Order: sequence, then structure tokens, then C-alpha cells
Amino acid sequence: MNRMKLWRAPLVLLMVAALAACGSVPKRQQTPVAAEVAEVSAQAQAAEQARQAALRAAPDWTFQGRAAISKGRNGGNGRIDWQQRGQAYEVSLAAPVTRQSWRLSGAAGQVVRLDGLEGGPRTGDDAGQVLLQATGWEIPVEQLAQWVRGLPSDAGTPEHLGFDAEGRPRVLRQQGWQIDYLDWYPAEAGRPSLPRRIEAVNGDAKVRLIVDAWDAAEQ
Repeated sequence: MNRMKLWRAPLVLLMVAALAACGSVPKRQQTPVAAEVAEVSAQAQAAEQARQAALRAAPDWTFQGRAAISKGRNGGNGRIDWQQRGQAYEVSLAAPVTRQSWRLSGAAGQVVRLDGLEGGPRTGDDAGQVLLQATGWEIPVEQLAQWVRGLPSDAGTPEHLGFDAEGRPRVLRQQGWQIDYLDWYPAEAGRPSLPRRIEAVNGDAKVRLIVDAWDAAEQ
């Protein structure tokens, strides 16, 4: 077994252990997926603008949920915990059955570190490249920090952004990825509406996220 396979093996084992948990999710999600609409009412447009402004004004947040990641035939599932502090992030993935886990930490313009791999930590300047080299998976980590909250990435202008009848994002195409927003948490207690379930696809690379809980980070 070569060095690259040694890096990949622990993470693949970690993810596969949680396969059954992620596979059961569709049975719990009975809400039909909203369709993209050709026109959005002025009221819905205003509500979405207010939602985006509120989220951009609150750069510190966390979510807990489940992730399914694949590229070609290489893939797996696990529990995910994402903590964001401005541009700095710490993303943890774990399989409860095996108790294996890995942690990715970094920030824009800083060295990224991936812990939990056999053979020691892996570091680099680009989170996506670190993960691709270590696991064989393509995950747009820095863009997901915005996409997961239903916001276009600041990295460039979207090629397409379609909305549902309530004015929330339904389909986003940006930087080669298509992000489908399949379910939403309604706004409550001063918190804007946030995605519950999204899928991001780029060729044979796919990231599926199901958010079980959103939390405002402590200031």
C-alpha cells in the first residue's frame, strides 16, 4: 500500500461506518422539493434581500448534521460539525460506530491543516487541494461556508441563481458547481431562514449536507 492509500484509508473507514444513518434521512424528510419559479414577487424578493443581509452581518455560526461525499466510486458518509468565525473555520467529521474522526481547520489566506490521518497531519494553502490529495474527494470548503447558508460565494458572480416561490435560493450555479437547495428551516426567534438540506455537484464530485441544527456562535 502506497503512502497516498495510507492517507485515504482512515477517512474512508470513518465515513462508511455512518452510511446507514445518512441513508435513512429521506424517510424523515417528507416535504416536497420546491420548484424553481420564473418570477418572484416583490415581497419575496425583499424578504430574501433582508435574509441575506442578516446572514452577512452575522459571520460567526455553527451547524451540526450529516454529510455524504463522493467522487466517482470513492465516497462515504459521516456526522459533521462546522464552526465558523468570520473567515476561519473548523470542520469535524466523525463516525460514531468506529469513533474515528478528522478535523480540517484554516482560514482564507492561511495554512490549512487536516488532522486525523494515519501518518500525521496534512497541511497546505488550499483546503480543497489538501482534501483532494488526502482523500481523493473534491470538496469546495471555502465556498461551502457561504453556499451552506444559502448565499452565493464572494469568489465570483454566479452563472445562475434561481429562487423558489418564497424568494429563497433554489438552484445556484457558481465556479463549476451546481447547488440545489432541497429543504429549508423557517425563520424563527430572530434567526433568518436557513437551508436544511443541500446537494452540490460538479461532474462526478458530489457533496450532500443535511443540517440537523443551526446555532449562532458565541461572540
